[in-house]
Amino acid sequence: MAGAFQQPDGKELVVAMSERLGPRGPDASGLVETSTPSMSCVLAHRRLSIIDLSSSADQPMVKHGLVLVFNGEIYNYRELRAQLSARGAEFATDSDTEVLLEAWREWGTGALARLRGMFALAVLDQADESLTLARDPFGIKPLFVLPRGEGILFASELKALVAAVGPELSVDPTGLVASALYYWLPPDVSAVAGVTKLPAGTWQRHEQDGRTRSGVFWDPVEEAAAAAAGPRADVGQVIADSVDAHLVADVDVATFLSGGLDSSLITALAHRRNPDIEAYTIAFRAVDQRLEAMPDDARFARQMAASLGIRLHEIEIAPDVVDLLPTMVDVLDEPIGDPAALNTYLMCHAARESGVKVLLSGMGADELFGGYRKHLACLIAARYRRAPRRLRHLTTRCVDAMPVAVAGRGVRSVRWAQRFVSFADLPEEEAFRRSYTLYAPDDLAALVSPELAPAVTQVVDGHRATYDEATLDDQIARMCLMDSRMFMSGLNLTYTDRASMAASTEVRVPFVDPSVFRAAFSLPGRTRISGRHQKVALKEAARQWLPDTIVDRPKASFGAPLRAWVTTDLRELLDDVLVEGELIGSGVVRRDPLLQMLRDQRAGRRDMSKQLWQLLSLELWYRSVRRAGVAAI
Repeated sequence: MAGAFQQPDGKELVVAMSERLGPRGPDASGLVETSTPSMSCVLAHRRLSIIDLSSSADQPMVKHGLVLVFNGEIYNYRELRAQLSARGAEFATDSDTEVLLEAWREWGTGALARLRGMFALAVLDQADESLTLARDPFGIKPLFVLPRGEGILFASELKALVAAVGPELSVDPTGLVASALYYWLPPDVSAVAGVTKLPAGTWQRHEQDGRTRSGVFWDPVEEAAAAAAGPRADVGQVIADSVDAHLVADVDVATFLSGGLDSSLITALAHRRNPDIEAYTIAFRAVDQRLEAMPDDARFARQMAASLGIRLHEIEIAPDVVDLLPTMVDVLDEPIGDPAALNTYLMCHAARESGVKVLLSGMGADELFGGYRKHLACLIAARYRRAPRRLRHLTTRCVDAMPVAVAGRGVRSVRWAQRFVSFADLPEEEAFRRSYTLYAPDDLAALVSPELAPAVTQVVDGHRATYDEATLDDQIARMCLMDSRMFMSGLNLTYTDRASMAASTEVRVPFVDPSVFRAAFSLPGRTRISGRHQKVALKEAARQWLPDTIVDRPKASFGAPLRAWVTTDLRELLDDVLVEGELIGSGVVRRDPLLQMLRDQRAGRRDMSKQLWQLLSLELWYRSVRRAGVAAI
């Protein structure tokens, strides 16, 4: 969706934005312009038809003084419709869009807390000439806002705004630094100056006289604290209910199935309701698996599919990354350097070619239930810091001297050990940040222009401030809350939305649901991680539906053979595009540290593949927005 409020050239700009958003909604498109002597508003929508496939459910929807556009789904629309009907509302469609419109008429912003779903929306009230924007509790669906003149422009993707008013914009140096540090952007950081992302769980109202009001309808810090203080929830039942809710559709729904705990649980629960459901999985080339030291996860997906008796579509990920990387940079919209997005993009394309529009994903379980290696590693680090300093220093020297690849085969244990010693001596918040970011602050400051040193400090301080907002007593819960607010929203939900919508498919995330969030934070820490066992409560709940071989298998990441690609496929691109690129040429990135990273990677001394992939992605993104007229730093 896209829109302009109080813009004299609004229609022209909204048409340009809507065209750029075409893949998000290939089934229908519409535009509504509303003008009065004191107000102008243009709203446009691209539709991917999922619920009520008739044209009467197309958007923008105009009804009795309200104009609505929204991106996403309202899973409890049938229950809300019954409540609204009892209050006298009349409906002309079977869509969730009309239910949302009537809920807004009845409750205003109070409707937002009643919605179960993923959404970004804009509602024009023609009576008081106000425009209200809102976004779901976790920011599953994106919404970019640009103040301009006496009003705003907004769109589902940053590149739509760039397409419309690129020459008016400039690159935000803080965004470049944040991208380099995290390989994604935190929710409160933008890559383009002046553009903001509407915070998750909030609404923002714009009046025709220029006044703006905003409010919060869902606060994760408060919700987590309330859940922790309350009774322990039945995790299995809550997740089963969430999966049931996420199956609402008038088209076929399939699942991602990696063979891991999370996707297997979602698939098994969905299969209970729909025995004909199908699943999609990925496999990698043997040569890539060897260099990456990757396990063969596809065999677990096959095992799970066989146990359920469902059809499994297996897609080999052997892309021409040299050709596909520029496409992915455009798809991802922001400077995001996570190759896992390729997996989502290719699987969604395969599903779409098979006629599937909706897929369920197991995303969110690791963030909420303590499933990442960094969670356990940070707990171990807290104990490691009690060891004598001299012993820790010696350990670091020995680990750092080990090669990460021998005879063309990656040594995963060394990679993990080097990552661990890079943060194990640090205090809790710093250790957690360093456990998943690409650089220590001093190393990042040495990589970028000296003029960007304040931005490095700002980004690092932002992480600390967000982490310290937690009021939870349990370190595991604090890490999980931080991940749900930063990592999940800034990276995983972002690339999933962009990659899936670029393939004109919708990915739903049953774990990323307020009820599941509350259930997760009702758990004491030992039920997330006990000893070296992670996601304990989730595993115990899952045993009633999954075989032990799936529940107890080691965690496998939803990744890609990045080191193989960086070492082979992308070698020339790194030399020709990155080293000789605009980031180096403009001084944003310093040449010598970058060349040292390349030498270390190619000699097998250090694993710098994530850093190099991210910088290459950042270079391509920077070139793209500069071509669109966006000014340099």
